[in-house]
Amino acid sequence: MEAETLALAQEIDFSLWALFARATIVVKLVIILLVLASFWAWSIIIQKLISYRRARSEADSFDRRFWSGEPLDGLFEETGPDPDGRSERIFAAGMTEWRRSHRADGALIPGAAQRIDRSMDVAIAKESEDLQSGLSVLATVGSTAPFVGLFGTVWGIMHSFIGIAEQQNTNLAVVAPGIAEALLATGLGLLAAIPAVIFYNKLSADSDRIVAGYEAFADEFGTLLSRQLDS
Repeated sequence: MEAETLALAQEIDFSLWALFARATIVVKLVIILLVLASFWAWSIIIQKLISYRRARSEADSFDRRFWSGEPLDGLFEETGPDPDGRSERIFAAGMTEWRRSHRADGALIPGAAQRIDRSMDVAIAKESEDLQSGLSVLATVGSTAPFVGLFGTVWGIMHSFIGIAEQQNTNLAVVAPGIAEALLATGLGLLAAIPAVIFYNKLSADSDRIVAGYEAFADEFGTLLSRQLDS
């Protein structure tokens, strides 16, 4: 009997596609949902890795230009009021407010330093929001995918037990396919969740470091402008 059971089990196709094809409609929907969530998470991860690398490169390049000794007005003329780089946009926000703070006779309007700081803070907040957009999706996938997969597993095992009861047969050839299909959902849930959690933590830390660099630049830029205001 054991030899016959093992022979029957060996004839069963346990490939991923076969497990998916034999699964119930609920488990199939769970598997499709988890695969889509995994692709969505990876698309965000790749896009953010590229975006953060570009942001760091732009910041380094602009810092070299900013501290090269070139006059601020000349640098602003080169970048323009609406540049492409993130660091340049923060610089442009401060310079735009600096120019707006001058009267027609060249005198400064009182409170210029505070307005310049607020303008750069607003620009930093916008860049921070853009850098962190999409990270909430990774957090959601990382926290919910295992439970979605577990739901598929519970449903699949319940369906397997129902099949066992209907056939009045508990041999391996009857039990194994249903259990394998059910566990596939849990495996896919973990496969979607683990990279999402790892890269959410990494990308959040990277975003914080980039924003901290913007804030440090804004403080240094504000200090330079305040010296000119005092003089």
